Formats: sequence, structure tokens, C-alpha cells
Amino acid sequence: MLDVKKIGAKLSSRESLLLKNLPKSSFSETEVTSPGKLSSGEITGTLGWLKTKDLIKEEKEVRRTLVSITDRGKELLEKGMPELKIMDLLRQGKMDIGRLSHLVNIQKEELNPILSSMKKRNVISFGKGGIILKLEEKEEYEKTEGLLRKLRNSYLRVEDLSGEERKIVSMMSRKRGKEKEIFRVREEVVRHYRLTPQGAALQNYLLKEGIEETISALTAEMLENEFWRNRDFKEYNIKIIPPPQQMGRRHPYALFLSWIRRKLMAMGFKEMKGNIVEPEFWNNDALFMPQDHPAREMHDVYFVKEPKTATELPGDLVDRVAQTHINGWQTGSTGWGYKFDKERTRRLVLRSQGTAISARMLASKPEIPGKYFAIARCFRYDRVDATHAPDFYQIEGIVLSQDINLRHLLELLRLFALDIAGSEEIKFVPYYFPFTEPSIEVQFKHPRLGWMELGGAGMFRKEVTLPLGIDVPVIAWGLGLDRMAMVTLGIRDIRDLFTSDLGKIQRMKSK
Repeated sequence: MLDVKKIGAKLSSRESLLLKNLPKSSFSETEVTSPGKLSSGEITGTLGWLKTKDLIKEEKEVRRTLVSITDRGKELLEKGMPELKIMDLLRQGKMDIGRLSHLVNIQKEELNPILSSMKKRNVISFGKGGIILKLEEKEEYEKTEGLLRKLRNSYLRVEDLSGEERKIVSMMSRKRGKEKEIFRVREEVVRHYRLTPQGAALQNYLLKEGIEETISALTAEMLENEFWRNRDFKEYNIKIIPPPQQMGRRHPYALFLSWIRRKLMAMGFKEMKGNIVEPEFWNNDALFMPQDHPAREMHDVYFVKEPKTATELPGDLVDRVAQTHINGWQTGSTGWGYKFDKERTRRLVLRSQGTAISARMLASKPEIPGKYFAIARCFRYDRVDATHAPDFYQIEGIVLSQDINLRHLLELLRLFALDIAGSEEIKFVPYYFPFTEPSIEVQFKHPRLGWMELGGAGMFRKEVTLPLGIDVPVIAWGLGLDRMAMVTLGIRDIRDLFTSDLGKIQRMKSK
């Protein structure tokens, strides 16, 4: 026979309080209310304990995707969409970016990606006299503003949005250049429960006997005012297994990087090593990146304060690379056609791409055919968010062979996405890099964050290989290991890879 009194004595005050107030029929965790003013987190946790004690059972799990606005979205709602302000100003005539920045009251660094987005939509164009308004297509921006108002004080389910609204959310919830996202999309799991026969019997007992609270810890105050008299005490379970001791172990991300290293070595690749501090020669010039390339400016690269320049560089190699930039040297190219600055090529930077290691390897007489890889820590200025960080790991690789071609590269990238990133959905997007042709951007689908850029790849141009002494085709790639690790380790925020929160680290999956 069921001893409800004995079972009730083992409940905590919170469990007793919540059990008495649960509906007789099916209910979801979001529908549960507590007279004790428990928080939603406390209610969810208490329901979990009642489930382990077989007092309630889980009937189903409903997943729903919710949309809300971010702080950036609230800011836009308060100040207005900058695109609408820009269109109003340009209706008066063409305007240079400096004046536009002043009138819209937005810094140039924030204004540039907005203008770039408007140009892609053919709303504006850039001319000699400044920026010109081409199309007055306000509708899309007005609808975005309307959706922001709709979500001002609440969230909505994705299925409650119109097709156009879903399209806006999809486009604006991803990072656009330096802008922050204005919509946040998150998945929520709502569990539905029902009382078990044992739970229903215990609920009736608690309601009938009027038991309001069980004491789980006796305090000095209770002894002093004799509050303990005629009260019910929670029984101690001396058979319960204590939580396991957390022993020291390697960080899950460190294990992931070691796993990558072993996997590539098993495929016959040899590991390359490189320096975190590099002269611009290896980081950029040897890769046929023109010295006026935007990616080389202050907002993308970290310059070393002291010492500022490298003491030595291979003179003959610098001459060949310089001539390649100036007129193409012996590559059959016309080069970039500018005066190469040999002082600038000595300037020291924090390595911004793992490809610098590949350039050094190509110049050091590698094996042909040969396969090489590097796990490279790189540094670029970026605004920190869930998928971007100013320092990150890249998996850099090159394969040299007379018979290598683009098809080999695509298959290698597919294997990376499937076997290492753990994603079955991958796509290759035509792209531009100064040092490869053809060039590819690799994208993969994160189970929760959606499509993410994995990195770049392509076939090294002759302007890169010939000055370095290589006359066979070379395929190359530089992929973001941090983003691969997000899938493998089951995390949603790239910052958690380097967190000091032991709880988060212990919950990470491990290789």
C-alpha cells in the first residue's frame, strides 16, 4: 500500500508547495504558478525533482522558435532606421560620406556597412561627387521598423510572423559587417507533464492534511522560538549517491585541437610551425596582397608597438615579390602597378591569417608532392559577439602536386565540414582573395545558429607561388577552428571556448 505520509516527509518545502498547486490535468511548465512566488527557473528545477521521484511524468516536449529584439534593435527603434534618414538626406542631392556621417550622427566605421548593404540593394550608388540616391525603396526598411515596434515589449513565435517578416528576421538576425544584430532568434523547449497516480494520491494527502511546509534544516532561530514544535521534518536519505568529485583534466578545446592534429597527421599531412608576430612581408606581401588593401589598415590588423620593424628579410625574395607587385615579374601577370614600399614590408604585425605560415613553407623548399597543415592562432580587429572574436584559431593547409586541382580541394573541404565540423550541410560560395584564383568561401550550418562562414580556400595564384620558388599547382585553405569546435563541443557562443566558468567547461562535450 502506498505510504503517502512517508513519501511526503521526503519532499522539500518547495516540492510540497508546488505539488499541491499542480493542475489535475495535463500542464506545461510555463502554465505552472506558485503561491510561494517561485521564479520560473525554480519551478522548472522543482518539476525536474518531482519527475525523478515519479510524482509527475513528462508527456511531450514542444520546441518553438522565438523572435525578440536586441538592445541594438531597441536603440534603432528609439532613434529610427538610419537607412530611412540616409534616403531623406540624399533626396536633396549627392553627398560625401563625411557630411552624411555628420548629419546622420553615425561614425564612419558604423556607417560603411550600412551604405554597403544599401548599395547591394541598388538603393544608392557611389559616384565621383559623392553618394547618389538611385531608388526610393523605403518599404523594406519601414517594414523592419514596424516589426521592431511589434516586438518592442514581447517576443513572438516564428510561425506567428508573416512570410515577409520571417525574411526580414532571417536577414537582420545575422551579423552584417560591423553592425550588431537587431533581432535575436532562439529555440525554446516547453515540457508538458501530468500527475502520476502516486503524485495525485500525495497531492490529495497534502491538501487534506493541510501540510504547508517541511523543515529540511534546523536553525538556531527555530530552536530559540520553538518554531520546530509540531512541524514536519524532511527525512534525510543516507543512501543517496553524492555528486562525483571533479578531477583536473585537459580543457575540451585543447583536446579538440589535439584531435584535429592527430587526424591530419593520420592523413599524411606534416605540421607547419610559425610565429605569432610576423613582418607584413610574410603576412601580406608574399601573398600578393597590395599594400593599399583595406584589410591591411589599422581597423583590421594589430601592429606591434615595439619593435616596429623586422631586422632581417631575405633580400632576393623581397626583390622578386616587389617586382611581382610592380609589374608581375615572370608570372605572366601585370601585377598591381604601384610603387612597392620596402620599408612597409618590414613592419611587424600580429599574424592576421594562417596563410602566412604557408608562405614561409613554400619559400623553404617543401617536398613535392607534399601535404602540410598548421593550427594557427590569428588576430584581427572584430566586434565580439556569439560567432566573432578578435583572436581565433585557424586550420591552415596546403597541398602541392603537379596533378592537384580544384576538385581535390572541394572534396577535402567537404570532408572537413562532415568529419571535423560535424555538419552535413555545406555550401561553397564564389569569393575573392588576392592570393587565390579561383577562390571559395566555405559555409556550414550550425544546428542552432544557422549558416556560418567556415573560412576561405582556393588555388594559389602564380603571383604567390613562382616568386617563392614553386612551379606546381598548390591548393590552400584557412578554416575557422573555433566555429568547428562550437558544433563538436555543443556550444552556442564562441566566447565560451575560453571561459573561466568551470561549470560551462565541465558541461562541454569532449573529444
